[in-house]
Amino acid sequence: MSTTHDAPIVYDVDAIVAVAVASGDRPPRPSAVSTSLTFAWRALLKIRHIPEQLLDVTVFPVMFLLMFTYLFGGAVAGSTGAYLQEVVPGILVMQVAWISMYTGHTLNRDITKGVHDRFRSLPLWQPSTLVGPLLADSARYTMASTVILGLGFVLGFRPGAGVSGLLLGIAVLLVFSFSLSWIWTTAGLLLRSENAVFSVGNMVMFPLTFVSNVFVPTETLPGWLQGFVRVNPVTLVVTSVRGFVHGDPQAGATVAVLAISAVLVAVFGPLTMWLYRHPR
Repeated sequence: MSTTHDAPIVYDVDAIVAVAVASGDRPPRPSAVSTSLTFAWRALLKIRHIPEQLLDVTVFPVMFLLMFTYLFGGAVAGSTGAYLQEVVPGILVMQVAWISMYTGHTLNRDITKGVHDRFRSLPLWQPSTLVGPLLADSARYTMASTVILGLGFVLGFRPGAGVSGLLLGIAVLLVFSFSLSWIWTTAGLLLRSENAVFSVGNMVMFPLTFVSNVFVPTETLPGWLQGFVRVNPVTLVVTSVRGFVHGDPQAGATVAVLAISAVLVAVFGPLTMWLYRHPR
C-alpha cells in the first residue's frame, strides 16, 4: 500500500498585493464639514429606517398639549384660550429639551455595538462622529417645534410679537438645546448601556421640566419651591421664549440662558472629546 502527497501550493504574494492595493493616487482626506454632514445624514437615515423614532417629536407633543390645555387650562388661567398663550411656549421648551437626550442614547448604542471603534480607525476628523448627530438633532427639534406650534395655532395660540418674535424665541431654545446635548454625549460615553443613559436622563429631566414654570406660574407654588424654580435653567428658557413670543423680551433671562449654554459647551464639549479619545 502506497501513500501519495499533494505538492504544496505556492502563492505569488507580490502579485496578490498588487491586485488588492490600488495603484493610483491616494484620495484626499475628507474635510471636517464633509464628514460632519455625512454623519448627520447617517443619523437621519436611521429615522427613515425606524420611523418609530419620530413618536417623541410628533405624538408626544400633541398628547402633552391637549392633556394639559384641557385638564388644567380653566383651573390655572381661567380659560383654555388664555392658558394656551402661556403653555405653548412652555411645552415647546420642555419637548425640545427632552429630545436633546436622544444624542447620548444613540451614541451609547453605537459604542456598545462596536461601530465607533470602526469610525475611530478611519482617516477623518474624529469629532465629526459626534458633531454630525448633533446637527441631525436640529431636524428633530424643528419637527417637534412645527408640530407643537401648528397644533397650537389650530387651538387658538397667537404670538403677540408675530413671526419675528417667534423665530427669536426658537433661536434661544435651539442654542440651549444644542448646549444641553453635550451633557448627554458625555453620559453616552461614560455609562455602560443605553438603558442607563435613558434612566439618568429621565432622572435629570423630570425635575428640571416639571418643577418649573412650564405649566403653572412660579408665584402659585409653595415658597420653599419657588427658589429652585426661579434658578432652574428650564424656567429661564421658558421665560425668555415667552418674552420674545409675546413681544415682552426678558433681557435678564435671555442673558442667563446664553451664559448657561456657553458654560455647558465649555465644560462638557472638551470632556466629551477627551472621553472619546480615551475610551474606557
